[in-house]
Amino acid sequence: MRESTGGTRERIKAVALELFTEQGYEKTSLREIAERLNVTKAALYYHFKSKDDIVASFVEDRLEQMDALTAWAESQPATLAARRALISRYADTMFGGDMPSVMRFFEQNQTVLKSLSSGQQMRGRMMRLASALCRGDDSPAAQLRATLCLFAVHTSWFAVRAPGITDEDRRRLALEVADELLAAIDGAEPDGAATPSDPANAHG
Repeated sequence: MRESTGGTRERIKAVALELFTEQGYEKTSLREIAERLNVTKAALYYHFKSKDDIVASFVEDRLEQMDALTAWAESQPATLAARRALISRYADTMFGGDMPSVMRFFEQNQTVLKSLSSGQQMRGRMMRLASALCRGDDSPAAQLRATLCLFAVHTSWFAVRAPGITDEDRRRLALEVADELLAAIDGAEPDGAATPSDPANAHG
């Protein structure tokens, strides 16, 4: 059975990410990606015309995830439980599948990311998600706390440098910090949820 077009595209992205991580974005060529995939360069061009196109596809995947999260959040009540559920879902997208490798690539290649039109949309999507996270409290403090909640999750990849720390440890710590910030947003009554001091609460 021939591999589906979608399956081939995802395999190209996975192999490209491996090479970008191993030897750096600038030092990786499309020819090397094609060779590792054991396909012709022409076959690779059918899906991606350049390395930038491959990176843009990672960004577009991320934007779609954030749009889906924001749409879900905007349909929920402005309660602490809903905010906790949102930040937990956000962490799930950040720590699931190949996203850890993608986020490390983003962090190490900020110049590449900023040069892409899709990359420039990331900030706007982040601000919209932060607004959804603090719905019901439009104060500057709430906006800052909501944004810092999101940053707590995705900066845990490089801000936490303890030796031997696992991805699950990073996720747990990020959610504990985020929960402290969420609890201070106006109107965030406990509504039956666990208290912020309970780490189990952080997982939604």
